Amino acid sequence: MINNSNINGGMSSPSSSVNPRSQGLKTYFKTPEGRYKLHYEKTQPSSLLQYPHGKSVTQVTLAHLKEKQAQLTPTQSSSLSASSGVRFAAARFLGGGNGGRTLSFAGGNGTSKSLAGTSRSSSLGGFSNCNSLLTSNYDGKGTYLIFNVGDTIYISDFNSQDKDPIKAIHFSNSNPVCHAFDAEAKDGHDLLIGLNSGDVYSVSLRQQLQEVGKKLVGAQHYNKDGSVSTSRCTSIAWIPQGDGAFVVAHNDGNLYGKDGAGDSSFTVIKDQTQFTVAHARSSKSNPVARWHICQGSINSIAFSSDGTFLATVGRDGYVRVFDYSKEQLICGGKSYYGALLCCAWSMDGKYILTGGEDDLVQVWSMEDRKVVAWGEGHSSWVSGVAFDSYWSSPSSDGTGESVMYRFGSVGQDTQLLLWDLSMEEIVVPLRRCPPGGSPTFNSGGQSSHWDSISPVGTLQPAPSMQDVPKLSPVVAHRIHTEPLSGLIFTQESILTACREGHVKIWMRPRSSESPPSNSEGLLSTSSKEKLLSPGKIGGSSFK
Repeated sequence: MINNSNINGGMSSPSSSVNPRSQGLKTYFKTPEGRYKLHYEKTQPSSLLQYPHGKSVTQVTLAHLKEKQAQLTPTQSSSLSASSGVRFAAARFLGGGNGGRTLSFAGGNGTSKSLAGTSRSSSLGGFSNCNSLLTSNYDGKGTYLIFNVGDTIYISDFNSQDKDPIKAIHFSNSNPVCHAFDAEAKDGHDLLIGLNSGDVYSVSLRQQLQEVGKKLVGAQHYNKDGSVSTSRCTSIAWIPQGDGAFVVAHNDGNLYGKDGAGDSSFTVIKDQTQFTVAHARSSKSNPVARWHICQGSINSIAFSSDGTFLATVGRDGYVRVFDYSKEQLICGGKSYYGALLCCAWSMDGKYILTGGEDDLVQVWSMEDRKVVAWGEGHSSWVSGVAFDSYWSSPSSDGTGESVMYRFGSVGQDTQLLLWDLSMEEIVVPLRRCPPGGSPTFNSGGQSSHWDSISPVGTLQPAPSMQDVPKLSPVVAHRIHTEPLSGLIFTQESILTACREGHVKIWMRPRSSESPPSNSEGLLSTSSKEKLLSPGKIGGSSFK
């Protein structure tokens, strides 16, 4: 949970931290429940931005550090630093294990329920003046924004409106491309970082904030020099309730987990198109298992909140859902066109969002193991999706069960779209005419327009758009000047990030507020914003 007073206390006005590149964009957008206001921005010093190892897309992780535990004695501290580097935060590819706030480019991503269900990290270019800002104040609890640009990971104080980061971590030989945070991680190694080279690091976020300099300190290094895989990392996630275990996805379609001090070797994959799981010969090896999921890149991974299921999306255009402990494919299906780039779970584990190169958002039902809705509204690739677990439906029945879901998506069209999903109110399409019969309308439950639930382990082709309800967005708003790469929902705000390393924090409307007039909050009058009639599910219809 993010305290509103902590966020606002001692901060400058929003206009003082608005990036000049945002000129021409509105500082608010309207929704049926009120107005979201641009509160402040986070970014890297543009004068120091460099891409010596090639450009990488910014990802964002929100990390909440708890109160620091009692200090270790000098003897204990030296012993830990000298002898426990290998076993500290040793991730295990266990048979059971959820995901968090994405990202999944989400993400997702690791989970921290106190921060709206998700934690992510990202990195930006070098920052030379951050060391002077590091004080003992960062020893205790706090909320931090982690993001990557180029060859650097940046860490910003989320409760400050200062746009510049307080810490920069530089990587000399490769770019950080994905990261995840888990406040409950084993042995204090709570931050994972995956690199373009395939290397993976686990570190203590608190230790990085305490140390002066721009190098990782106290890190555990996995897949060093490509000892297991030379393919770049694409996504990384803590296993919810996995006792410090995590998984790493790679560009070659493989998923690895780590444990132990030694390196593992695996047999050559004979059929790149088939899902296979190979285990290391020794339980002390690192990693202990390799999942070959698809031919081509795995673009994003996300665990369900209880850690039971793992969702992956890839270059081949398929979403796949696995029972993680059973190492079993449960269901999956194809996009309408091109690769899928992102995925995210609802907090109750009932639905999965996907987005990709077909410019669409799809909603998958775990009960039906099928697509139950698709959304049209983006004009370019969808690069990030997430459920808003803090939004309450106006028609909530008070039983704790979700009557309506709110979720968001961002894309390379620079737009944020918000959607409302109520499966009970989706109009069921006209069923196909049975042989010798007449076409009939079906007005039953959410899955009544299907004849049967898809068998376990089936990868389905993309369904006809006429057979699946269509969603329209409640809000479509251009919020950045550069293509977007991700979003995070918190209790107080929505965070959006563009691929160039600029993060915006939008404060939720207060109950006393009403939507502004068209003349309010403009940086200029050249931009436009669409507020769409929400209807029952944002305007359900069929194509």
